[in-house]
Amino acid sequence: MRLFWFFLVLSIIVSVLVIFYLPLILALIPVSIFFVLDVVVFNSIVKLAELNFQVKIERNQLNNVISTLRDGVIAYDENIKILVFNPSAESIFNLKTEEVLGKDLNPEQIKEPRLKILIQTLFPSLASTVIRHSEAGSYPQIMDISFEDEGLELRTITNRITDLKGNLLGFVKSVSNRTREVELLRSKNEFISVAAHQLRTPLTGLYWAFETLAKENLKEDQKQIVTTGLEASSFLLKIVNDLLDVSKIEEGRFGYNFEKINLIEFIETVIKELKSLADEAGVKIYFQKPEEPLEINGDSQKLGMALFNLIDNAIRYNVKNGEVVLAVEKLKDKPYLQISVKDTGIGVPPEVTKKIFTKFFRADNAMKIAPNGSGLGLYIVKNIIKRHGGEIWVESELNRGSTFYFIIPLDSSLIPQKEFIYEEE
Repeated sequence: MRLFWFFLVLSIIVSVLVIFYLPLILALIPVSIFFVLDVVVFNSIVKLAELNFQVKIERNQLNNVISTLRDGVIAYDENIKILVFNPSAESIFNLKTEEVLGKDLNPEQIKEPRLKILIQTLFPSLASTVIRHSEAGSYPQIMDISFEDEGLELRTITNRITDLKGNLLGFVKSVSNRTREVELLRSKNEFISVAAHQLRTPLTGLYWAFETLAKENLKEDQKQIVTTGLEASSFLLKIVNDLLDVSKIEEGRFGYNFEKINLIEFIETVIKELKSLADEAGVKIYFQKPEEPLEINGDSQKLGMALFNLIDNAIRYNVKNGEVVLAVEKLKDKPYLQISVKDTGIGVPPEVTKKIFTKFFRADNAMKIAPNGSGLGLYIVKNIIKRHGGEIWVESELNRGSTFYFIIPLDSSLIPQKEFIYEEE
């Protein structure tokens, strides 16, 4: 309002001078102009004051919301000057707001013990274990950061702050403490692991007993009992082994040995292992070999398990005289190989395609064909592929067949350096 009062006083002085020196009729013109200008300035200032007041209210509301969030919120500009540091962030990083607010932070400050975790969170390349859940350069950036020495597990979601024209103003980072969640998951996996180990030994003995009996000269009714027992014990052993594998995967100790793999020979070996099952089911397997030899870096045993599972499913859920087609191709402009397993089977209902890679899930149409199953196979496959730096997805048409695609990087630097938990999506 100071501007208005200044302009009003100036208008009065000028108007008095104009009236004093000019005829009354001529003086009315500038006086009227100044009056209109006074009204315009007054209205503009009132509107500006109202807008400022509204901005203050919205800012206070935003601050109240941010201060009550369970997740830590950190906002900073392009120079990593901290603009917002809410109470939850104080708790996570064991820092007071006044220690960082308004200060420019840089990677060199990782040497300061109190700032070490915060600096590694702001500059993830300095952290020892980082799992990225989004592509580099895309926003929001989602990643998990593990601080083993401190026993801290964090998930961060970083997004850009821009003006109306899209110009970058800074970044906002949401930080959630997953330590308790990860500890509970490890405890659950430990229980499953112990229980599965205890079950595997007697089940293995039972399987061997039925296998030995199956080789004996038995009566027809006895053979039927032994065959049923052999199939049941084999099924239970598979479930126990799958549970152990899932437990190891989620504890980050599945154990990978990476080496150079001749991809064509590798796929042909897996196909040979499944040929008898395909012949028995009346399904033909075709491999569309690439023209050039291809080599990847991976764990042949684990990748073999994943590919075996995909082809096995393609055979089991196929139709009589159906087909399974494997293909390999290099992706254009990307350092990845794409491998596909296509079948002519029952397909996956469109409403469950997003659930198919989750633990214990089985589609209804699959359960009608094969009632027995753990629902763990594709979850294990997904984790093996992701551990190799790849992705897996499915395209399917009900009653027409499915195609499972997965990509594997040709660049070894794209493979995660360490095992970690890949959560269900």
